[in-house]
Amino acid sequence: MVELALPKNSKITEGRTWNKPRGKGDWREFRVYRWSPDDDENPRVDTYSVNLEECGPMVLDALIKIKSDIDPTLTFRRSCREGICGSCAMNIDGGNNLACTLGMDEIKGTVKVYPLPHQEVVKDLVPDLTNFYAQHRSIQPWLQTETTEPPSEWKQSREDREKLDGLYECILCACCSTSCPSYWWNSDRYLGPAALLQAYRWVIDSRDEATGERLDNLEDPFRLYRCHTILNCSKACPKGLNPAKAIAELKKKMVERRY
Repeated sequence: MVELALPKNSKITEGRTWNKPRGKGDWREFRVYRWSPDDDENPRVDTYSVNLEECGPMVLDALIKIKSDIDPTLTFRRSCREGICGSCAMNIDGGNNLACTLGMDEIKGTVKVYPLPHQEVVKDLVPDLTNFYAQHRSIQPWLQTETTEPPSEWKQSREDREKLDGLYECILCACCSTSCPSYWWNSDRYLGPAALLQAYRWVIDSRDEATGERLDNLEDPFRLYRCHTILNCSKACPKGLNPAKAIAELKKKMVERRY
């Protein structure tokens, strides 16, 4: 039988148990992924017990409680705490979500917290989104016009404005892209659901005058067409958006302009 050895530091090991429930309270166990580039240790999963009566109702509240009172070395991103900035996106209980909007009452038993999947990890729960943001920048997410008038504003009808609903609300949390198998294997060339949803938002904006150039930029076997309509992206979006539909509409526009 062939014996295969995993690469060094690739195996997740059992980590430290920091504390145990003590006294009365509503105690919940948290299993949290830990890894630091500052040492030569394998990734591990540490265990924490949190009294939910001493913190807020969201998963992010519990993580802040852990960092404040139990383990100050725990590292994660957070900012607005209102589901607007997308900073605290992570994999919770097996699904990508925002820690600030996911209530602990929505999770049964132990809460398992990992960084967004299939991304390089900076430290602990912080993924490296450098490529993700570069892809967003590549679709040129700003209004492009050639007409010099009007000089101060571009008016838009109510009907044209409504076409942007379900698109402009994207907060670039990366939950959709990091849930997509096509993006896992081809993130160097496939733009992914988030960037493509943003691309569609500008393609259909009635004020924009670079539609042809935007579609030309997507005309590639990988950048757009690597999507296989798995629909993980729409299921994962914490804002209830539908990136899969936006991608399908982009493909439709690609066909329409050929005839």
